[in-house]
Amino acid sequence: MGARLLIAVGGVAESVEELPSGVRLLIDAADEITVIAPSLPGRLDWLASDTDKATERADARLRAVLGRLDDAGSPARGQVGADDPLTAFDDAIRDVSPDHLVIALRRDDRADWQERGLIDAVLARFAIPITVFQLPEG
Repeated sequence: MGARLLIAVGGVAESVEELPSGVRLLIDAADEITVIAPSLPGRLDWLASDTDKATERADARLRAVLGRLDDAGSPARGQVGADDPLTAFDDAIRDVSPDHLVIALRRDDRADWQERGLIDAVLARFAIPITVFQLPEG
């Protein structure tokens, strides 16, 4: 069985070519790619359990990323993840058993409360190689 890559996306790059070269190499080398798009609701929406709009945005983000990967010759499957990114990672890692996790963070000016401490928590929880990058301006 070949390399399984799990990509968690908080945003969408304009094209695969915009991704860091190391991420492109991981995508090219993967035999199986799965994408998760956590819903990432705002704090007030999350507290009020009003996450429908965030889920719709995550679905659009997922479709865009899957389309870009397909256009680049790297077809993938994916799903919208839980509104808590760490729970989304837990669920996806249990389902996929990836060999590598790639996390595409939103730009600092677009980041929200979910990103605070996320990478430290992911590094502490999962014993797989992890690559993190911030999406380019665009």
